[in-house]
Amino acid sequence: MAVITLTINDELVSGREGDTLLTLMREKGIEVPTLCHLDGLSPRGGCRLCLVEVQGSNRLVPACITPAQEGMSIVTHSERLIKYRRMILELLFSERNHICAVCVMNGRCELQAEAAAIGMDHVRYDYLTPQLPIDASHQRFAVDHNRCILCTRCVRVCDEVEGAHTWDVMGRGVNSRVITDLNQPWGTSKSCTSCGKCVQVCPTGALHLKGSTVAEMRKDRDFLRWILDGREKKQWILRNGGQESGR
Repeated sequence: MAVITLTINDELVSGREGDTLLTLMREKGIEVPTLCHLDGLSPRGGCRLCLVEVQGSNRLVPACITPAQEGMSIVTHSERLIKYRRMILELLFSERNHICAVCVMNGRCELQAEAAAIGMDHVRYDYLTPQLPIDASHQRFAVDHNRCILCTRCVRVCDEVEGAHTWDVMGRGVNSRVITDLNQPWGTSKSCTSCGKCVQVCPTGALHLKGSTVAEMRKDRDFLRWILDGREKKQWILRNGGQESGR
């Protein structure tokens, strides 16, 4: 793979041709906020928090889906970018019913953490306060649509890693919702394997363990990389009477 050279925040860096800007920036220790992106899942470019400036273009581009190219000059943090990121976060909070004080993920929520990091202490937009349901029909898990930010991590991990494709998205715009099995109650799903991957990758309290109380829910997103690395090394193939080939 060819090596390319580009400039990020006035610093000359090298990377591999075909890598995204986000991959390259994280390798160099340059952090930009993300919510829809998660290592191990296909990039989506939906939340737009990772927008960066490219010299010579008036258009901001999402770092998670933009390929790094030779000679690029990138700015990752500027007054303009901070303004846009704050606006996006405020819109996310105003679109649903995010009441952090009574959320199972209070103190560990990625949305809450990004808002705190950027210094967001109020929302300038009118709250939509939609009447959204909570589906607790599953034996182990529940989905609270009031806290969903439509990052589609659950959809992608269920499809790309578990292979069940239980989750999908219904509707358009502010009326969009994640659904299971063509909008059937989660507990009646015939395709769900109850693996819990969707719950663990959810950045907010939208998907959670039933019975969790305020600030009690903990999620482990590192498991995804562990699973994918094991598959790549063929550690999960059973041979010789059930012995793992990787042992």
